[in-house]
This record gives sequence, C-alpha cells and structure tokens, in this order.
Amino acid sequence: MNYHYPIDDTWTKEEIIYVVQFFSLIEQAYERKVERKVIIAAYRKFKQVVPSKSEEKKLFATFKQGSGYSSFHVLKYAKITEDHFIKMK
Repeated sequence: MNYHYPIDDTWTKEEIIYVVQFFSLIEQAYERKVERKVIIAAYRKFKQVVPSKSEEKKLFATFKQGSGYSSFHVLKYAKITEDHFIKMK
C-alpha cells in the first residue's frame, strides 16, 4: 500500500529522500521483512534530518496515524534483536 509520509517543506530534496526511505522501511518491516542493518542505517540518516527527539515523536505519530505502523516499535526491536531480518506482526 501507499501511505502519506510526513514531510517538512523546508527539507532539501536529499533530506526528503532520507525520511521517505526510512518510513518506507518501517512499512516494509510490517508488510514483508527488512534487514536489521538496513533499518538502523536508514534511521541514522533520518536522525541527520530530524535530530530533535520531540520532532521525531511528532513525525512517528503522524506516520502511525496514517499507516497504523509504529516506527518506535520497529526501532526498539531492531536495537534489541540479533536477528538478521525484522518482520513485525
């Protein structure tokens, strides 16, 4: 499915790409599976664009509202698991 990704119109094209790629991987973690190292790398790029924790929470909430997918839970699982792939239920 295609979801609306939260975007800030002040971001550069490259920053928008980083954010969209990150949320796309969150979506993939729920619908298929995603490599753990890929999601962690995408989150690092996301944090370059959104360093503020409060802004991150706001974007995560907006994405969850539109998709039903929790970015927080995917990242939490990625940080604690040693599994090569992440597949959320």
